Amino acid sequence: MSAAPTTPGSVTHNEVIKTAIPTLAGNIAATVASGTDQFSADDQQFIKFHGIYQQDDRDARKTGKKFIMMVRGRIPGGLMTPAQWIAFDDLATNYANNTLRITTRQSIQFHGIVMSGLGPLIKKINDCLLSTLAACGDVNRNVMASPAPAQDNARAAMVADVHRVVAALAPQTKAYHAIWIDGVQLNLDDPANKDFVDPLYGKTYLPRKFKTAFVLPPVNDMDVFTNDLGFIGIVEGGQLVGYNLTVGGGMGRSHGNDATYPRLADVLGFLTPAQVVDVAKAVLTTHRDFGDRTDRKHARLKYVLQERGVDFVRNEIEQRAGFKLQPARAFKFTTTSDNYGWHRAIDGTNFLTLFVECGRVKDVDGRRQKTALRRIAEKFPNIEFRLTGNQNVILANVSDADKAGINTVFAEHGVRTENQASLLHGNSMACPALPTCGLALAESERALPGLVDRIEKLCGDLGLGAEEIVIRSTGCPNGCARPYMAEIGFVGKAPGRYQLWLGGNASGTRLNKLFKDVLKEAELETELRPLLARFATERTASERFGDWCDRVLLKEAAAAN
Repeated sequence: MSAAPTTPGSVTHNEVIKTAIPTLAGNIAATVASGTDQFSADDQQFIKFHGIYQQDDRDARKTGKKFIMMVRGRIPGGLMTPAQWIAFDDLATNYANNTLRITTRQSIQFHGIVMSGLGPLIKKINDCLLSTLAACGDVNRNVMASPAPAQDNARAAMVADVHRVVAALAPQTKAYHAIWIDGVQLNLDDPANKDFVDPLYGKTYLPRKFKTAFVLPPVNDMDVFTNDLGFIGIVEGGQLVGYNLTVGGGMGRSHGNDATYPRLADVLGFLTPAQVVDVAKAVLTTHRDFGDRTDRKHARLKYVLQERGVDFVRNEIEQRAGFKLQPARAFKFTTTSDNYGWHRAIDGTNFLTLFVECGRVKDVDGRRQKTALRRIAEKFPNIEFRLTGNQNVILANVSDADKAGINTVFAEHGVRTENQASLLHGNSMACPALPTCGLALAESERALPGLVDRIEKLCGDLGLGAEEIVIRSTGCPNGCARPYMAEIGFVGKAPGRYQLWLGGNASGTRLNKLFKDVLKEAELETELRPLLARFATERTASERFGDWCDRVLLKEAAAAN
């Protein structure tokens, strides 16, 4: 079907350069070999398809820009072998800033890479049988899947479906292999390259990024409704019988632009496991053909759903897939959180969910988490590393015999396996923001732990010390840490200033709302103390803070306006 942008006008520059160089090769290989420290403006767009963002150290700008790269792995379902973890640990030490940054999409990012380290790092990722291709860019990103070893048979079937979707939605360009494995620049004058058309994406790929997630109720640890494409597993008699399809979610918005907004996906119907790939392609190509290519801020699939309607999109998907979706089946989510500590899996093995503050695996005085995980990967080659959508790590498939040894390694490195984090810290999440992200308007990762400490003190003063509250922070409105789903969300507007969003719920099924447009960091207690005090006295039995905000506070604010 032909492309049909949702609004008239000239296409964006990104569309022009994708049309000109559909292999996505740009001049990347020549630039890497040239000895320069930065890519051209056009190649900065092409490298995103290869899993790379060009950044600079914003803490060092007073003495001039120091260009560095962020590289993101593509790790389907967040699943890694110990050997792959060791490889990534080596790369963080040898080429990046000696930390592993777990993302909110079950991947690992490397920060602080200079140009000379880019080629070796990406080649070594491929050597360990992972990749960075399509970790960023106008394509389907890393496919997420619930990592907890629950409902064993169902989860194994779901993971198999994940890998089928990953393979089906992967771009087919030869440029990635040529540049990062062979180390050569594609000949862009060769007709085979100049006229290349990806069999799924076409010559210009997607209008913007595309995100996919699989989840197994009752745990919504993937925040499935925030994805362009979601599969909610339906389990009957311990077996995965199919999925409810969700389409049209997304977090990104822009300050001062009311045409951009966070949106939850719609549930469109039910499909069988055998239909997953056909439906995934149908949803992706609907975005390809109807997404807005004239305005990248308006280019996500969620705007097609919102403006053309659910029935229109469902009809497109059914025509492209070649069958009708069945009526959606009943499901219920209860939480988005990770279950920390040791647990027994259904197959009799053990698994440990390890808290990683803000997703940053590192060594600090008295708590050498990075070294501990490295030692465990070396000593226990039969376990499995699983990254969570909440920026944590699960060690799975642990035998009873190995459990004690793993506990010993953690203890030797000052890492707790029980009582790892307070309720508020354990339910917090932040994007990296400053100093590496060029979009950041305010601190996030470096600020959130301190903000949570202050909120904890407020809760303690008000008799709410045992209260669980989901708190998330981002340095800009793009929403990488999904702040618009939080009970308390901080969204950066300027240094030391945030929007305050309130009213999300524990199950990840409700957006929060903007409560205060500018909250100065220094005024946190002044703003939140009276709200928490009211909550303590006005809540119904077992009511959470986000639910009280939605029921009482936000309605009062709307009425006042």
